[in-house]
Amino acid sequence: MRLILRNLGFYLLAFWASITLNFVLPRFMPGDPVSRMFAQAQGTMQPDQIAQLRKLFGLDNRPLWEQYVSYVKSVFTGDLGISITRFPTPVSDVIGSQIGWTLLLGGVALVIAAVLGNLLGIVAAWRRGGVLDSAFPPLLIFVGSFPYFWLAMGALYLFGVSLGWFPMRHAYDVGLTPGFNGEFLSNVATHLVLPALTIVLVSIGGWMLGMRNTMIATTAEDYITMAEAKGLSPSRIMFRYAARNALLPSVTNFGMALGFVIGGALLTEVVFAYPGIGYQLLMAVQGLDYPLMQGIFLTITAAVLLANFLVDLVYVRLDPRVRVR
Repeated sequence: MRLILRNLGFYLLAFWASITLNFVLPRFMPGDPVSRMFAQAQGTMQPDQIAQLRKLFGLDNRPLWEQYVSYVKSVFTGDLGISITRFPTPVSDVIGSQIGWTLLLGGVALVIAAVLGNLLGIVAAWRRGGVLDSAFPPLLIFVGSFPYFWLAMGALYLFGVSLGWFPMRHAYDVGLTPGFNGEFLSNVATHLVLPALTIVLVSIGGWMLGMRNTMIATTAEDYITMAEAKGLSPSRIMFRYAARNALLPSVTNFGMALGFVIGGALLTEVVFAYPGIGYQLLMAVQGLDYPLMQGIFLTITAAVLLANFLVDLVYVRLDPRVRVR
């Protein structure tokens, strides 16, 4: 409990630092959202309207510390401001409408890459020198060295344009009514294949290589030799003794990757015009939508910190050595 509370304090401190940076950085950037809206309105806005907009976006003439206190209160009450590019929609509504698609794409790709990569790494390390150990790691690392957008465009051209096996854009067909029915869910799954496949191909090599290296070190431990001397079956030693202990670093990596899932695979979402946080962030940057950028950055930070805290809780359960620190 002492370890958990100490780590929780660190994460709360990091979250406070992220809120502070999120508040300060946009105010140090040249220009402001109201000036951009005034320019787009071509001088049709009245001075009182400009003053109201500055107050709405927290850019009025109040002292900086008062703006900061007001911003912190707004964050903890769920008020992240008003989006400029989708005015007058609240930022929380914009993020809420997109985050589900990001979680679907990133979560499915992460689970497939982590499970498949770890299984390949376990088998490759247990059968060192075999075909799986010799051929797969360099091949997957080679494929993973390509940028996301290159593989995405290649998969889009081959399987979407040339062969026509999968749809080329969006999360479901235009005109289809969303709902929890077989037609809609199968359509979503079909649209999910290409972007998820791109992310899996890029990331699976890292999962396999990491697990393989950890497994090789684990198989040299004395308790593995003892298990073999006791006559246990190779499959039981591989999964119950070696893999179980070698999974600890992968748990940490999975927690970090789970946090960054919220950020979305920006380039993949852009190539496939897939709705999500990453694609929305690009639109916010292009439109100088500071409140939306702040809200997305804060959401990503909170997701990473929460995922790491959950990993700490899992670590306490998996590794008894952590409990005595």
